[in-house]
Order: sequence, then C-alpha cells, then structure tokens
Amino acid sequence: MSLPAVLSRLRLPVIGSPLFIISNPELVIAQCTAGIVGSFPALNARPASQLDEWLAQITEALAAWDREHPEQPAAPFAVNQIVHRSNERLEHDMELCARYRVPLVITSLGARPEVNQAVHAWGGIVLHDVIDDRFAHKAVEKGADGLIAVAAGAGGHAGTLSPFALVQEIRAWFDGPLVLSGAIARGESILAAQAMGADLAYMGSAFIATEEARAADAYKQMVVDSSARDIVYSSLFTGVLGNYLRGSIVAAGLDPEHLPQGDPSQMDFAAAIGGAKAWKDIWGCGQGIGAVHEVLGAGALVRRLQAEYQAARARLCAA
Repeated sequence: MSLPAVLSRLRLPVIGSPLFIISNPELVIAQCTAGIVGSFPALNARPASQLDEWLAQITEALAAWDREHPEQPAAPFAVNQIVHRSNERLEHDMELCARYRVPLVITSLGARPEVNQAVHAWGGIVLHDVIDDRFAHKAVEKGADGLIAVAAGAGGHAGTLSPFALVQEIRAWFDGPLVLSGAIARGESILAAQAMGADLAYMGSAFIATEEARAADAYKQMVVDSSARDIVYSSLFTGVLGNYLRGSIVAAGLDPEHLPQGDPSQMDFAAAIGGAKAWKDIWGCGQGIGAVHEVLGAGALVRRLQAEYQAARARLCAA
C-alpha cells in the first residue's frame, strides 16, 4: 500500500519521535524543514494555553518556509496525544489540534475510536504506537490509519520484541503505513527498516543531542558519551517498562542493577522516586546512541542521515 499523501513528500523516510519534555517548536520546525516529520507531545506545552502558541508558531514557520522554498517544501508535523484516561487535558488539546488541522496525530497508551474519528473529521491521519501484534490489531480495529511498531531498544517506553519479529507479524495482515522504532540512529538503519517491511523509521534518542532540543546540556553530553550498554530497562519510574540512561539513575542515588519493579496500576509519568522525577531527572534514551558522537543542529543531523542512507542504498545496488 502506498503512503498517504501527507507522508509522500519526505526527503528522508523518518519521523522524529515526540520526546517528552524535550521536543519543542524549534526542534519540530528544524526537523520538518530538513525534510522529516517533526513531532512533539501536546503535554510538553505547559500551561495548556501554550499549546495554542506552539501550534501557531509551527504552522506559520512551515508556511513561511514553503513560500520561500517552493522547490523543497517542509515535511508535515505531528502532535502526540496520550489518550490514557488519566490525561485530563486530552479534550482541550484535541480541540486545538482540530483548530489548526494538525496533519498527523500520534496516539499512545490506549486506542480510542472517538479520538481517531475526531482526527479524521478534520482530514488528519492517526498513527498509533504498539509493542506487539495484539495491540496492533486493537489499534487498527479502533480506527488508526497506521502503526508505530515500538521494538526492543527504543528510548523511553519500549517493548521487548525484536524488530524482525514485530514487523513480520504485523505485515502478515496489515498493509497500511508502518513505522519502526527501536535503536535507529544511522542512515543504514533507516534503509534496514524499509528492507524489513516498514515504510518509515521512527527516531528520537539521536535528536536529544541536538542544539534545538530542550534538554539539559548534561543530558545531551551523556547521550554523546554513552552507548547501548548504558541503557537500563525498568518499570520503576512510571509504572511502564522503559529505557533510561544509567548515568542519570546513578546520579539520582539509585542502583541501576537493583531497581524494584513499578506498579502498572499506578502509572504516573512524572513520578518522583527518592526525590528524582521521571524524565526530568531520570533521562529516557534508546540503545542506538552509540552512533551519536557530538551535539549537532537537527538539520545537520538529518543531512548526515541522508548521506548515510544514500550510501547504504548505493552499496546495496552495487552488491
């Protein structure tokens, strides 16, 4: 199945994943103007009234870019909505997304038909993130247009399945838009995701170490200095299993080798553990960061990924 029109004009088949706390309009605009989908969690705009300002800033900046660069239009942007019942802002934030006709909505932590229907009413597309085939079926049955397969090694909340296993199970029955997430940080990995059957790659951790990202300098440097062995998978911090930087856990006075399990019935995405808050002090990150060696502008990172992607395609064609 061909991609929907909104995803057909990317210069690189990548969605920059929504990074809790970190993604902001500056990063989204830099990603979109570089030719990949930029995204941010609606909850990053605080207070809630700031979401209106962010959506205005992004839409106006991308429209201005398109006027000035008609030969190279910006990629679309996406807003991530946490559709879990605990999100008291969902109705407010969806109303703003409708006002700005947000082209892509990424839904997480639950699949809700009424949310999908609302997005479709203004002409938008819904991509829902899933960690296994069972959740994938539920998402499509409830009206999602596409799926984000969150495999082992992804930053933040992540699954445990190999990307090979997860993609092949979903592709056995689903021919719609499929995005693969999990330890993707180089152009070769983007091509590999497509070779497996995904349409697009979903990349987040590499963009933490960019100039536009709203992350502490120490966080960015830790991403640069760390590798896959420095990622810890734990449910302690939010009640949901996720990947975090070992150094941030140690800095919080915790032993990363002996972390108790969290309680999934008490999900709290800003929980404080021993005085350290999830995301703010305990830093999410994926296993692909061994490819990150310096802090770059987001545009420079995309250009590097493009060069790697094209070189990988050329090697494959020459083989």
